[in-house]
Amino acid sequence: MVRLLRPFGRAVTYTRWLHLFIAVVWPAMWMFVEEAWWTWPVAAVTLAPAALVPAMRTVEGLQARLLLTGHRHNSESDDIVVAPSVSWRDRGRLVVWLQARLLLGYATAMLSVQLLLTSVDLVASALGQDVDEGVLVLLDGHRWWHVLLAPVSVAALAATVVGSGRLITALALRLLGPSPAERLAALEERTERLLERTRIARELHDSIGHALTVAVVQAGAARAAGDPAFTDRALDAIEETGRAALEDLERVLGIPRESERPVSSRPTLTDADRLLESARASGAKVDAEVTGPVDTVPGPVSREGYRILQEALTNVLRHAGAVPVRVRIEVTGEALALEVRNPLTADIPGPGRGSGLRGIRERAALLGGHAHTGPDVGDWQVHAELPLR
Repeated sequence: MVRLLRPFGRAVTYTRWLHLFIAVVWPAMWMFVEEAWWTWPVAAVTLAPAALVPAMRTVEGLQARLLLTGHRHNSESDDIVVAPSVSWRDRGRLVVWLQARLLLGYATAMLSVQLLLTSVDLVASALGQDVDEGVLVLLDGHRWWHVLLAPVSVAALAATVVGSGRLITALALRLLGPSPAERLAALEERTERLLERTRIARELHDSIGHALTVAVVQAGAARAAGDPAFTDRALDAIEETGRAALEDLERVLGIPRESERPVSSRPTLTDADRLLESARASGAKVDAEVTGPVDTVPGPVSREGYRILQEALTNVLRHAGAVPVRVRIEVTGEALALEVRNPLTADIPGPGRGSGLRGIRERAALLGGHAHTGPDVGDWQVHAELPLR
């Protein structure tokens, strides 16, 4: 019993009923003026050209979203589209929707009014009052038991309200819902948002992880050296790395707030000297070889290459410490090659451990390239190749 009464405690039940009544307001007013049955077919024919106007889909979508689903126009729900029609298929579905809404609205309005009047007539007949000849129920005289039929009429009215509301909502989801092209566009948009979140998390890991690694290595080396001059250099390196990390943190955290901000502010391989100097300041002996025009590398490839180099150097400092490092950056007409090698130590990260190495491979794969991380002829190697086209 509670389940049957639950819909009547929801506002959307009554707004759906109102939505159906709104559809027949102007044809009903026209019928009372003309007092002719043909006003309804004419009204149906008149709606067809209106559906061809692209903005009509927005109007109907806003009404349906607010009254049938209870969602506002700025809701993230995409069950009902509030955008203008962009294809003849959308306009055709809107024609069917307007006709169905008019027909169902007319049937619901007539049935609701007749059921309500029938309930009143049944009660009046049981009380011995004269009533007009009923449309749905033929009353034969005044009988006390007529009042027992009134709840049946009320129940039928309730079923009409709930059933017609659910039916028009189902039609709206089918006829005013997104087209296959719009569903694909929405899916691509959601995918882009997920990729953006993944990129933000990865950049925070790379940038902050690099800064913390440099700070830890520098602090440990300064304590072990016991040399005031070396300690000053270590503090300078920690300060510089910390400031760079704060800039990266502010930029990355600003991405969700400024979705239209250009990505050109992100570091590229032209800023690789900053990474190399940071590693050298941490005690690593970095031998860098750059071949080819690095400044001509496309932006996305150059930015991802910078992050790959950053993570590779961070990996060296974290697991090997102050050891000789060979860095090779080669730009050819077809690809960008990055290689970072250092002597193997006892603490060797496996190729599948850690989010940093996995992030290197994911970055390379995202651009259609590939990356290899692991031991190679007595060295630990990070090698990545990224296509330029």
